[in-house]
Amino acid sequence: MSMAKLKIKKGDLVQVISGAKQSRGGDRGKQGKVLQVFPETNRVLVEGVNRVTKHKKPMQTASGATAGGIEIVEAPLHISKVQLVDPTDGKPTRVGYRLEEVERDGRKKTVRVRISRRTGKDI
Repeated sequence: MSMAKLKIKKGDLVQVISGAKQSRGGDRGKQGKVLQVFPETNRVLVEGVNRVTKHKKPMQTASGATAGGIEIVEAPLHISKVQLVDPTDGKPTRVGYRLEEVERDGRKKTVRVRISRRTGKDI
């Protein structure tokens, strides 16, 4: 499996664009911050989205016993199901790139700047 260049990074605000509607108990339309990106599996962990119930077994640790029980945690979501939110108007947008020449220490360097496809502004 090839590793694609991911357009979504940790800390970005994204919106879920597919799945069940919120009225049916789903996450479509929800916005959240990207907590972690998994480039090898093309998945992202989004704050408050795709919450699942985990049953934890009580464990004995060196410092003492930890309580078991039921925890609600976020599960990773496929990157194709989320879209970056444009900071200017709060709506989801596709991501593009613009090449920019930057001069550092007397040397020219080409850097990629992420731009919003909807507005054309920098992200």
